[in-house]
Amino acid sequence: MKLLRYGSPGRERPGLLDSVGRIRDLSGIVGDIDGAALAPASLERLRAVDPASLPLVPGTPRLGPCVGSVSKVLAIGLNYRLHAQEAGMPIPGEPIFFLKALSSICGPNDDVIIPRGSIKTDYEVELAIVIGATARYVSVEDAHKHIAGYCIVNDVSEREYQIERGGQWTKGKSCDTFCPMGPWLVTADEVGDAGKLQVKTEVNGELRQNSNSSDLIFGIAKIVSYCSEFMTLNPGDVIPTGTPSGVAMGFKPPKFLKAGDRMRLSIDGLGEQNQLLVAYEG
Repeated sequence: MKLLRYGSPGRERPGLLDSVGRIRDLSGIVGDIDGAALAPASLERLRAVDPASLPLVPGTPRLGPCVGSVSKVLAIGLNYRLHAQEAGMPIPGEPIFFLKALSSICGPNDDVIIPRGSIKTDYEVELAIVIGATARYVSVEDAHKHIAGYCIVNDVSEREYQIERGGQWTKGKSCDTFCPMGPWLVTADEVGDAGKLQVKTEVNGELRQNSNSSDLIFGIAKIVSYCSEFMTLNPGDVIPTGTPSGVAMGFKPPKFLKAGDRMRLSIDGLGEQNQLLVAYEG
């Protein structure tokens, strides 16, 4: 299934994408695409619903972040071998993770705001895990039982804030609109092997990132198991798994984003995002 949320910011309704790409309204079945809806028993009930029986949503409404009421975005850093090399950093011995502020979450096609005075805003296409069942001290072998599905996250980053302002990655990862999520959550059964998906980013039509999740240093099951050692993973939590090489800061000279640029991000089977960069006003 491809689950989504549509409507104006803060007033999104739950939906499902049918086999021919039309949005069907799910609000008569679930209140939201959130942790409760993503629990294993709830997903089984949704699978039993005939999409043709659901109301068809007219037009082309705005798509919101594909998961609502997220309790945390726990992002993995330096998890592609070639990205670690381009960043000039050693291959991690254990997963590196950091939190993105929940206020950074936005829809997959919403404008991305360049922070006031920023000259080092960057993009990061990421395959994100969405948790479906509470995970606490989960083994690698059982990790799949706790995954509801996957989606695209753009881990937008301000590199000066991240690297040059005291070493706190969260500073550079948490500005408003720095976590576009969606367009939809694809359930794990439909994705199949998430370790073999092509991931891409284009900026103004130029292909910048073009890699495969097979280059992940730590795989999907390891990430879920490892993170669950340090904190409880709740249904609806989102774990971006790292970005491949080709980020703006990796070019010589760097190709940081500016107002008027447009990003297009895609992952096999998970759809695509399109965002316009705009300057902060206020």
